[in-house]
Amino acid sequence: MAMLSMPEWKCPDWTQDASLVNTSSPEYIEVWQTRLRTLQGSIMVASVLQILVGFSGLIGFLMRFIGPLTIAPTVSLIGLSLYDSAGDRAGSHWGISAMTTVLIILFSQYLRLIPIPVPVYSKTRKLHTSKFYIFQIMPILLGIAVSWLVCYLLTIYDVLPADSTRYGYLARTDVKGNVVGEASWFTFPYPGQWGVPMVSLAGVIGFMAGIICSMAESVGDYYACARLSGAPPPPKHAINRGIGIEGVGSLLAGAFGTGNGTTSFSENVAALGITKVGSRTVIFLSGVFMILMGILGKFGAIFTTIPNPVIGGMFLVMFGVITAAGISNLQSTDMNSSRNIFVFGFSMFSALVIPNWIHKNPDNLQTGVKEVDQVLRILLTTNMFVGGFLGFVLDNTIPGTKRERGLLAWDKVHLEDSDNTFGTEEVYALPFGITSYLRSKSWVRYIPFCPRDKHGSQHKTEDSDVPQSRGTEHGAQVTEEFAF
Repeated sequence: MAMLSMPEWKCPDWTQDASLVNTSSPEYIEVWQTRLRTLQGSIMVASVLQILVGFSGLIGFLMRFIGPLTIAPTVSLIGLSLYDSAGDRAGSHWGISAMTTVLIILFSQYLRLIPIPVPVYSKTRKLHTSKFYIFQIMPILLGIAVSWLVCYLLTIYDVLPADSTRYGYLARTDVKGNVVGEASWFTFPYPGQWGVPMVSLAGVIGFMAGIICSMAESVGDYYACARLSGAPPPPKHAINRGIGIEGVGSLLAGAFGTGNGTTSFSENVAALGITKVGSRTVIFLSGVFMILMGILGKFGAIFTTIPNPVIGGMFLVMFGVITAAGISNLQSTDMNSSRNIFVFGFSMFSALVIPNWIHKNPDNLQTGVKEVDQVLRILLTTNMFVGGFLGFVLDNTIPGTKRERGLLAWDKVHLEDSDNTFGTEEVYALPFGITSYLRSKSWVRYIPFCPRDKHGSQHKTEDSDVPQSRGTEHGAQVTEEFAF
């Protein structure tokens, strides 16, 4: 978004209204494909940084410098920085967006413990009813589906205005025309489908800044997922592996031309917290579902008809939860400390002020070198980078005790418990018995992203003075779920 907000990359005015544009014309195709090819190349080059940081184990080393006062503003600003986007979508029809928000809140907070009886047949109990907690499992999907259906009914009965200049038009489900009819039945994405990727220096630097923020956010997401699901905190080898695989995902996404990188999605962490469902099987099936959406063109096109106000109503809930999830990282810090209040407050406020000022005054950032201007504009308009960078620098330079900074609690929970908690090996083991095979290999200790035998010499040396702890019953219960 920061890259495409630069003057030279803004889409021409004549492309803004899809109903007035011939989307098959060579001029229109070149407008969006040129931008996609530049995004592709920049993402692919920048993703190499994440691959190296993850698989080399560098992220584990950097974690000693990244504390709650770095992650809290970084994650919180993901939600706060998108208030304008959420407002634009919700404001296209406040009635529909408010209905979506109310439904999600109703399903996820008030009705989540109310079961729906469904008929079930088994050999032992024959035909009987079973409790199905549908509001707990899929509150967001239900909220979107109901609002989507209402918009569809209002569209076919012409209750919503058909004039694109009138308020409420974007709540119609036919805004994008006959997108379902024009979509192909089968589409097979392949690398280079938009042409040869191009590289922009400003884009690469900007994406590297985003990747750095993404890595800090992802580490926070890993711990948040573990905490919300009752699993043991992730050990270093799992963090290294996760960050490295995210880099591989970004490399593949760039090659296939998706126009975006791959990272831990904080909205899904929020969804996990709302639904109370933490299962690796769910993620696996979601991946299969998304692959089918990508290949079956008409099936995927159906979801593009979701009206903007419905998305805006969902954003109000999801981005709010993300903001709160980021702030929750401060619970291990001493927020009675004037030092911590200054670091967090200054980082947050500056990360909102600086990008906003640059957006309003883009011509005032002039160094005389176009490439430098582009790099600075991307970095300083990325709220996550500004907030995370200021939090990182101030937290590591202003004197403060480890207890005050929250690092003592992090070291205890995230490092000691992750290596000693009951069930950690089962939860974070490699699939298909790979961990059992590698356990007998001496060279595994030199591979920072492979599980290590906790009874080996290395652990005896490092953990000899650390009392062995037991996992809670909650953590033990989810071991089988996470050892998918």
